[in-house]
Amino acid sequence: MDNSPVRITAEETLSENWYLLKKYSFDLRRRDGSWQAQTREVYDRGNGATILLYNRERRTVLLIRQFRMPTFVNDYHGYLIEAAAGLLDNASPEERIRLEAEEETGYRVGHVEKVYAAFMSPGSVTERIHFFIGEYQPGDRVGSGGGLEEEGEDIEVLELGFEQALAMVQSGEIADGKTIMLLQHLELRMLKEGW
Repeated sequence: MDNSPVRITAEETLSENWYLLKKYSFDLRRRDGSWQAQTREVYDRGNGATILLYNRERRTVLLIRQFRMPTFVNDYHGYLIEAAAGLLDNASPEERIRLEAEEETGYRVGHVEKVYAAFMSPGSVTERIHFFIGEYQPGDRVGSGGGLEEEGEDIEVLELGFEQALAMVQSGEIADGKTIMLLQHLELRMLKEGW
């Protein structure tokens, strides 16, 4: 006997233009035991990783600023301040985030610490993000960063005071969810460990 609370009844590919957009029809078992037919569109773009680079002694963080079209069409100027991030593309989260950090910020990351993994928009997107923090030193800079031009990236690297970054969350200048989560994680760690 199948105890699954979900029975997929139909699956239709709507787009394979950039990533995969599918429409699923399914029956969902409700808490009272009855079944309800539902339909949802699901966007599968793979899983990703993000990292907040910080310097404990200087109390700074490395963030990036880049244009994001979805934010622009949602009544925002489009330039988002973010923690470095990228899709896994068949690499481990640790391997990918080291590569992305260097590509986007120009800093080579040694030790990274995974803090958690989270679904960022589970109502429509399959993506699970692996969150990391890592310390950096000025001598870790091996390039200018900025991303890959052939991927359409034009990334500005920002070194901000930690308190300044937190204030930018409060003012709305930092509006990226993953970045806010990482800044708040680091703030809690600083309070707990007395930095």
